[in-house]
Amino acid sequence: MSRFAAILALLLTVAPIAAHAVQPDEIMADPAKEMRARNLSRELRCMVCQNQSIDDSDAPLARDLRLLVREQIAAGKTDEQVMDFLVSRYGEFVLLKPRVEKSTLLLWLVPPLVLVSGGIALWLSIRRRNRYGAGNDAAAMRLTPDEEARLERLISREIDAKPRA
Repeated sequence: MSRFAAILALLLTVAPIAAHAVQPDEIMADPAKEMRARNLSRELRCMVCQNQSIDDSDAPLARDLRLLVREQIAAGKTDEQVMDFLVSRYGEFVLLKPRVEKSTLLLWLVPPLVLVSGGIALWLSIRRRNRYGAGNDAAAMRLTPDEEARLERLISREIDAKPRA
């Protein structure tokens, strides 16, 4: 039984790696061109699935895009020309990793800025907490004599207000 479980675990581990949507009839005869097509397909977004590359998607549109990439490569186009053709036809959204351009600069700059800002805010918070002794200094946790007297009055009222059995 443990041998079956090990084989099943191995298959489940390897299966996602081997799961590509490229059909045998799409594969180019020249291995170098096929490798170029696969690399380009991994950079292009499936317009139906949106979070998958066309290399991984089973959608009919993804298949059409894979074939279009292969047609462009067979016609002698460079990788850059193929990408430019697809971007001109479908827009920047077809790229899984958008290009760094003036129109996408905000998209590239916001995540690092948010990460750095969060780090600075966390650092300032920890520094402020350490400076004012919140939770660290036993003296800061002690009550003043006035607070102790008030607490004693409240506790005695609470005890007096409880019904006795």
